[in-house]
Amino acid sequence: MEQEIQFLEIAKLIAKEVNKSIALEEKKDLENWIKESIENQNIYNEIKREKWFTENLESIKLYDIEEGWDFIRYRLKSTSKIRKLIPQVLKYAAVVILFIGLGYFFKSKVFNNIYATPEIANVSIIEPGSNKATLTLGDGSQVALEKGDSFHTKNANSNGEEIIYKIVETSSIECEYNYLTIPRGGQFFIKLADGTQVWLNSESQLKYPIAFNDTQTRQVELVYGEAYFDVSPSTNHKGMKFKVLNGSQEVEVLGTEFNIKAYKNETNVYTTLVEGKVVVTNELSKQNLVPNQQAVFDKKANNITISQIEVADEISWKKGLFSFHNKNLKDVMDVMARWYDIEVVFKNKELETIQFVGVLDKQQNIEEILSILKSTSINNYEIKNRTILLE
Repeated sequence: MEQEIQFLEIAKLIAKEVNKSIALEEKKDLENWIKESIENQNIYNEIKREKWFTENLESIKLYDIEEGWDFIRYRLKSTSKIRKLIPQVLKYAAVVILFIGLGYFFKSKVFNNIYATPEIANVSIIEPGSNKATLTLGDGSQVALEKGDSFHTKNANSNGEEIIYKIVETSSIECEYNYLTIPRGGQFFIKLADGTQVWLNSESQLKYPIAFNDTQTRQVELVYGEAYFDVSPSTNHKGMKFKVLNGSQEVEVLGTEFNIKAYKNETNVYTTLVEGKVVVTNELSKQNLVPNQQAVFDKKANNITISQIEVADEISWKKGLFSFHNKNLKDVMDVMARWYDIEVVFKNKELETIQFVGVLDKQQNIEEILSILKSTSINNYEIKNRTILLE
């Protein structure tokens, strides 16, 4: 029964997640459980893709999460054919029934048959991404930053996995700028000279001063890519605000945490607020964000729209996870391509629009990711060198 009790608790968290009533600590517990094994990841993904669940989602949301627990406990004792009960229960408690059934299913021999990896042609080992970057100094010289290598200047220190600038402010008008460029298959952390912390995702570039003028707005530029900012409060810097520029958009903050995604091959720029308050501005509009809101800047239409979102999904990459909620498979594979430094080809173009829901561990090998997709979204796949063919 201990295993059943664990499934009950995890299923309850999944029910809360879908109902958008899950607390931050509960979300962390769920993410930790998902990361424990590929079996857990597959169970999670299987629950999210059940046909009955999709068809009855709106009806299910009308019911209280706590309803039906006594009924479920009774059924656990009286039958092992748990999955047959699902069509009879339009409550979130039904998630538990499905979950227990899947737990037994995935831990059986059937699991090995379904998720057997297909033959891989001309294979080369495709490793997950790692901490690495290229630092471009003010004189144009470049330094490779990677695990095992150290780098030091009078302003900064790096152990190859992060770079920390000395906290300093200056009244000098002239200011030297550095660039930190993250390649495909990379990520990196930087602490700026004002104490602001920045996590940079794959295929990103940040331009920043090596010291901040204490009489001017603190300003950096996300040239392209994705970055999570934890900004040092303006109260620590004589009231000076902090701005992040990107193309024709700018984000102004006083001291807060937020995420910006602005990849070169995407038509939208996404600004997601986690804590505090920011103002997103372009030449035509100015929008205030509050926590759990996202501003979407359409570069073609030159307008900004605001929506409520699930923040945990947007910033999961920073915590070592990929969390997707009804994302097109094309968008999912764009993320995979950047992290694993691969090319993805859809042999069947109809697959690009398939909706995917799931949480993936960034340290999984690509074959495990593709096996999950085969169980949920695609018919087959093939790996040729660093190209993934999906059909």
